Amino acid sequence: MKYKIAIVDDHVLIANALKSIILNFELFEVIHISENGVDFQEKLKSKASLPDIVLLDISMPIMDGFETASWLKENHPEILIMTLSMQDDEQSLIKMIKNGAKGYMLKNTQPKQLIEGLNTLIEKGYFFPDWASSKILTSISENTINAALKNSLSEREIEFLKYTTTEMTYKEISEKMFCSPRTIENYRDSLFEKLELKSRVGLAVYALKNGYSE
Repeated sequence: MKYKIAIVDDHVLIANALKSIILNFELFEVIHISENGVDFQEKLKSKASLPDIVLLDISMPIMDGFETASWLKENHPEILIMTLSMQDDEQSLIKMIKNGAKGYMLKNTQPKQLIEGLNTLIEKGYFFPDWASSKILTSISENTINAALKNSLSEREIEFLKYTTTEMTYKEISEKMFCSPRTIENYRDSLFEKLELKSRVGLAVYALKNGYSE
């Protein structure tokens, strides 16, 4: 049995190149290509066109990757979303995860890395790039969290955690919380230590997984 893949990308050459690469993968096949989220929605009206995985670009006209992921999360949560984009910023990663993405890869990924990512997505249910630390992957895979750890977080730290899931900068968060940027750094560093994380992405994923989000 082969896992079905749909590609949603407005760059036709890239989409077809991806399809050609995936043709060489033993366990995967491409069932259709769409140029945007609306086109993809139309294809999904047929049950035979439902993929196991969608390789989803972010920047697209009419309906972009953020909107498409959110729609899939609501209407087809069984479809695994693998973001495939040129955008490597934390904000895009956080937003895609919040909208339901279970994986994230860059378009300059080598075929070997692509197949590894797809296999991991199928086996573990998630795949994220190296700069999203292993602690993030752990937090995504856990179904529960340690109650003592959760109770160790102060109300202000929890409030800060919620804002890490937004696109606000640390300075903007400090203004929202009516405190100094230095205080925000203290909250961040305290959470890094308590949760054993190393990046804002880690904090945001932890927050989203455990119900702390704006």
